[in-house]
Amino acid sequence: MIFLREKFKASPAYARVAPFVIFLSLTYAPLFLEGNSRFWCYLAKMLVCAWIIWEMRPFVLEMRWKFSWEAFIVGLLVFIMWVGIDAFYPHPKQSGPDWNPHVVFGQNSSVAWGLIVMRILGMTFVVPPIEEAFWRSFLYRWFVKTDFQNMPFHRFHLTSFVVTAALFGSEHFQWLAGILCGFAYQWLVIRKDRLGDAMTAHAITNFLLGVWVVWQGDWKFF
Repeated sequence: MIFLREKFKASPAYARVAPFVIFLSLTYAPLFLEGNSRFWCYLAKMLVCAWIIWEMRPFVLEMRWKFSWEAFIVGLLVFIMWVGIDAFYPHPKQSGPDWNPHVVFGQNSSVAWGLIVMRILGMTFVVPPIEEAFWRSFLYRWFVKTDFQNMPFHRFHLTSFVVTAALFGSEHFQWLAGILCGFAYQWLVIRKDRLGDAMTAHAITNFLLGVWVVWQGDWKFF
């Protein structure tokens, strides 16, 4: 723990990149697991990443939640877009089974619902800070200036704007929605000249996707 904190303190890039690398590694690990191991692995991932966020907060000062009407509107519109365009573009072959705990633990079992609530909480409060600190705080600015902290958040750079969104989209099964989502969140950072509104918009989108999954049983969005 002390070693990680010291690394975060010593390197602004490390403080934003290392948490994302750990997050991504733990995201893809369950693809190689079967049965209920996938679900417990996700729970472990959320606990580990929540602890990492706690450790990195003193060294990533822009990683603070901010609330605005723009953040709410962007989060809502990205959710509508994400679900609305899903049937109209090709997707890569799904690399793993649907994340449906009802199938593994029994329909409407307390364990299944507990895991679903845990998943929604994780995608709402844990995923946005780690992803936004990497994509919008670090990578977007680093493509322009390796001394990225000296680049203001409100500066627009077309190449970085496009490339960062494209890479963000490639991280998602719904790749086109991911690219458009990346454009929207980056626009929000530029407009507000801070990261926190994008974190809030990201959280709103993810929360609404979680509600949609539970309501419609559309497990591919998990």
